[in-house]
Amino acid sequence: MNNTHKLRNRGMVTLAFTVLVSSQAMAADLPGKGVVVKPLQSTLAEESFQTELVNRALTKLGYDVQQTGEVDYNVAYTAIASGDSTYMAVNWDPLQTDMFNAAGGDKKFYRQGTFITGAAQGYLIDKKTADKYHIHDLSQLKDPKLAKLFDADGDGKADMVGCEPGWGCGEVIETQIKAYGLANTVKQNSGNYAAIMADTLARYQQGKPVLYYTWTPYWVSNVLKPGKDVVWLTVPFSANPGSQKNLDTTLPNGKNYGFPVNEEHIVANKQWAAANPAAAKLFAIMKLPLADVNAQNMRMHNGESSAEDIQQQVDGWVKAHQATFDGWINTATAAAKK
Repeated sequence: MNNTHKLRNRGMVTLAFTVLVSSQAMAADLPGKGVVVKPLQSTLAEESFQTELVNRALTKLGYDVQQTGEVDYNVAYTAIASGDSTYMAVNWDPLQTDMFNAAGGDKKFYRQGTFITGAAQGYLIDKKTADKYHIHDLSQLKDPKLAKLFDADGDGKADMVGCEPGWGCGEVIETQIKAYGLANTVKQNSGNYAAIMADTLARYQQGKPVLYYTWTPYWVSNVLKPGKDVVWLTVPFSANPGSQKNLDTTLPNGKNYGFPVNEEHIVANKQWAAANPAAAKLFAIMKLPLADVNAQNMRMHNGESSAEDIQQQVDGWVKAHQATFDGWINTATAAAKK
């Protein structure tokens, strides 16, 4: 072998060694290296996208992110407070205030920043029925004749699509049914929300009246568009359970839909967050537009709902917002070096 070949080979070996050492150094620099993350979310599949986006960012920081567990909200708060799990990306505020406080509140949880803003909730009916019978307020369903329009099972009461057991909204709905004198004319149908909503969509497509509770971000309002297909119902006054009994849910425009506009936060075990400043900073600075969640949820409703589909949707979001995503990672990494 001549000297030229020897020098070339030696250079290639040196380059390979340099790349190996650099990659090892980068791995060592990752603030999450060797730290396990156990994420949780509710059983609502449409909350997977926002959770998996947080997981993707944590993985980029070097954390060992385990598969996301699915449990009821109250179980999630208890598990995170005890340290059995790490975080949840769907803390609804103020809807879940009592659950949050019952599990330890700020003494047990780290909650900084706002992940999603503008999450609305309330009651809607089809526009055709609203226009024909001049229904604009939920309390009008005290009239048995109006309530019977929405009777799907023949018992004389209006059937309202409500919440799954264990969701904070279910207790609010029951409180309001009693407060507005609707106990004899309206009932909340609780169970699998997606299944009950599928029946409601079928009724709507058959031209029958529909009454339902829903929220954003979710796909329902992309299918039944408020103002075009359906209308929001106001309520006569604010009525909430527990610590929110004095909460005024009147919006700035003067209308009251029974629920305040919520924010969604990432909530984590406080001790874990203190020991992991990079993750804590990430949780505080991540922001996801509500419209992006609505659009992704609509894709799930249209059939792109497998675990692989959701990962591809996260891929797409990151690629479309690469500078934002990289900014999160850089800021979080820097926080670990202070």
